[in-house]
Amino acid sequence: MASVGSIDVEVLLIGWLQGQLGDGIVVRDELDNNLLAELPTVQVERVGGTDDTFRLDRALVDIDVYAATRGAAADLAAVIRGLLLQLPGSTVGGAVIGRVRTESAPVKRPYENTGLRRVGGTFSLYLHPVS
Repeated sequence: MASVGSIDVEVLLIGWLQGQLGDGIVVRDELDNNLLAELPTVQVERVGGTDDTFRLDRALVDIDVYAATRGAAADLAAVIRGLLLQLPGSTVGGAVIGRVRTESAPVKRPYENTGLRRVGGTFSLYLHPVS
């Protein structure tokens, strides 16, 4: 979903998180049928937000972690939360991140596949284009 100033917060976060977390972790927007073979996987999905109709976007983003155990999912979700909370004042992927707020801290979320565990949180990111 494109947002104010044509910044796609999903694309921005997927690229940034992949760089922060490294090659052993898959970061994507949509899950596929091969999920069990790609653990741990992080899913980034914009679920709403608002804007000022000019430049400032307040993106509401869900970030879910899928892992083999609840502990592994919770640990990775905590790392991601910590990384996100360090973003204010940074320039990432053509956007200035002004503020990051935890709307819902990472918690266990249901998932129909009993072969894995899901932990997720919801975050607000206030951002605008660099130029």
